[in-house]
Amino acid sequence: MSTARSTVESTSAPAPASHPADTHDWIRVLGARENNLRDVSIEIPKRRLTVFTGVSGSGKSSLVFATIAAESQRLINETYSTFVQGFMPTLARPDVDVLEGLTTAIVVDQRRLGADPRSTVGTATDANALLRILFSRLGRPRIGSAKAFSFNVASISGAGAVTFERGGTTVKERRDFTITGGMCPRCEGTGSVTDIDVTQLYDDTKSLDDGPFTIPGYSADGWYGRIYSGCGFLDPGKPIREYTERELHDLLHKEPTKIKVDGINITYEGLIPKIRKSMLSKDVDSLQPHVRAFVERAVTFTTCPECAGTRLNEGARSSKVAGISIADACAMQISDLAEWVRALDDASVAPLLASLQHTLDSFTGIGLGYLSLERPSGTLSGGEAQRVKMIRHLGSALTDVTYVFDEPTTGLHPHDVQRMNALLLRLRDKGNTVLVVEHKPEVIAIADHVVDLGPGAGTAGGTVCFEGTVEGLRASGTTTGRHVDDRAALKGSVRTPTGALRVRGASTHNLRDVDVDVPLGVLVAVTGVAGSGKSSLVHGSLPAGAGVVSIDQGGIRGSRRSNPATYTGLLEPVRKAFAKANGVKPALFSSNSEGACPTCGGAGVVYTDLVVVAGVATTCDECEGRRFQAAVLEHRLGGKDISEVLAMPVSEALEFFGSGEARTPAAHRVLARLADVGLGYLTLGQPLTTLSGGERQRLKLAVHTAEPGGVYVLDEPTAGLHLADVEQLLGLLDRLVDSGTSVVVVEHHQAVVAHADWVIDLGPGAGHDGGRVVFEGTPADLVAARSTLTGEHLAAYVGAVG
Repeated sequence: MSTARSTVESTSAPAPASHPADTHDWIRVLGARENNLRDVSIEIPKRRLTVFTGVSGSGKSSLVFATIAAESQRLINETYSTFVQGFMPTLARPDVDVLEGLTTAIVVDQRRLGADPRSTVGTATDANALLRILFSRLGRPRIGSAKAFSFNVASISGAGAVTFERGGTTVKERRDFTITGGMCPRCEGTGSVTDIDVTQLYDDTKSLDDGPFTIPGYSADGWYGRIYSGCGFLDPGKPIREYTERELHDLLHKEPTKIKVDGINITYEGLIPKIRKSMLSKDVDSLQPHVRAFVERAVTFTTCPECAGTRLNEGARSSKVAGISIADACAMQISDLAEWVRALDDASVAPLLASLQHTLDSFTGIGLGYLSLERPSGTLSGGEAQRVKMIRHLGSALTDVTYVFDEPTTGLHPHDVQRMNALLLRLRDKGNTVLVVEHKPEVIAIADHVVDLGPGAGTAGGTVCFEGTVEGLRASGTTTGRHVDDRAALKGSVRTPTGALRVRGASTHNLRDVDVDVPLGVLVAVTGVAGSGKSSLVHGSLPAGAGVVSIDQGGIRGSRRSNPATYTGLLEPVRKAFAKANGVKPALFSSNSEGACPTCGGAGVVYTDLVVVAGVATTCDECEGRRFQAAVLEHRLGGKDISEVLAMPVSEALEFFGSGEARTPAAHRVLARLADVGLGYLTLGQPLTTLSGGERQRLKLAVHTAEPGGVYVLDEPTAGLHLADVEQLLGLLDRLVDSGTSVVVVEHHQAVVAHADWVIDLGPGAGHDGGRVVFEGTPADLVAARSTLTGEHLAAYVGAVG
């Protein structure tokens, strides 16, 4: 029988050829030219982990986000009806010849979650929605539906007549309705109340005709000034200090009233409700700088005394499950809340509990168990925001999806990087394509495939320098290949402090009455796992008035008209230099003012809105993209017109404004700072919207180093920096310290920690497991002691033998 079987086997037909569907194992990109890409053509393996490397500005984001992910999302949007597409963002097709083999792309980037004051970690992840349903079903006493536990829903009631058809006759009935919401009526669900200092709103010695208001945009000849002068309720010629009680009430508190000013029908409203609606309904950090300065001067924010900052009314706070109210649940550390939910056992809500449990466990699994659901989403760092976005994808049963990550290890301690790596591999092993833009060697090491872009940044980048395995990258000789195994050494000697900033009893967020002396005149690294209290210490506890200049991770706000020249203030001395050389007004040399091309309004391009199809931007025919009137371009400085100056890279402009006819010391100083932070390749007129995350961070650094201050506090300045750029950053930090400035960095990058003169390590864990100083001393002492997680990882990094 065995012989017969073997005969059958040996004479069986050969295996059939592979199925045609199995041939689509690659994402093919041919001729990509988005931003600075130069006809890039690559093949990316599907169902593998591909890491994109290269110096900041080399084109990684242009290839991964602006080309591959953007086209995938555009094609998916096109599958919807035209009606539905009208409600969706319109995406233009990337500048690429061929894109084949795309799958559905899920982009998890580092853009901050909305800074809306009503947005919290709970609302951003739907955990709050599940909790509200849970309390509406199990809470005692029962107070209503899930809306009764929402701080975004106000309680309202009303009554009136309704008319409807019944049995062929018209029937009119009186109906009452009531909606029970959870919003605190005092703070309207924001958790804080504002007190406006009226003395900061106007100069009471002046009349309305004299322009008494100190509020931005309320000048006497402006629209608001004319409304208050012409409203008829107030005497425009009388000083405000002489107003009667009624007049003062009408100026400050009058309810909305229809009036006519200069023949125009408008609504008049008192100053205080007007300011509350126009300025205080938005997140303070999202306001323009001059408006934010006014708000910080005139408004005091205090915790709502009625709801104690929980945002919820008394009814929502009174209903409890297992002795816990929804306000208590949202205030708990998420890891503790997960344990509380796990202890609940009720068959009637079992599916709900399972879903909530999975969401909360995902927080802990991704290293965010130290957060609470009530934490405002606008206060999360870029790395935290990205990991919060990842939570909804962790338990997904979808496969053959392309996940796109933008530096997912940003803000992670080396101890947590391994956990992130395991998550990326888990997504890949489920049959997904994982594309990661990353600089950290620990993440590059786990890649199945590496694409290295460069060789430089900006116009010097945009080409593929290497494709292949991690071992091949090491041997390739590219910038990344040469630096991927770099390890900083401990300094032989450290600087001696010149003094100290004394912090006593710091208790911001999770800090536990921390007493610490921060040395001055040296480079101090503040370390610890994510959530250990580093930012709370350096941003919330350093004594005021100590000349501290804080540079956090907040994004740069700017439109497509904003560029490095406008953001840094460089354009001001440049315009004055052009005006002086040509005997004309400086405003002529602004593309946002008198010198703008009349056809495109100084934008350089003409935008055509095509509604449901992506709008088209075409180069302006009149100015040919140069943004200025032809007459303005006839004026020259040093042989160049203003458009040619804005097209210069920083390095060329540094030389241009440093000597000769165009010598402008004020402009040269700004350019020198840009070159110092490694942005010599950026062109002066490049829109801020096209800069990478690392470039924006360094641009902020260049601006802030000009501010007078004895202490610079930097929050993870290596975020978005290539391994080769970290060395240049360390040189800049050394120059700052050597010039007499004290520098404090919140940092995870071990090269920076090894290079520091003093280390303050917080921990030992995150959330309520952190908030204590677990080590103070030199990096060498930290390595020798190995008493903390930071010490263990730093010892392994520098190769210390223990």
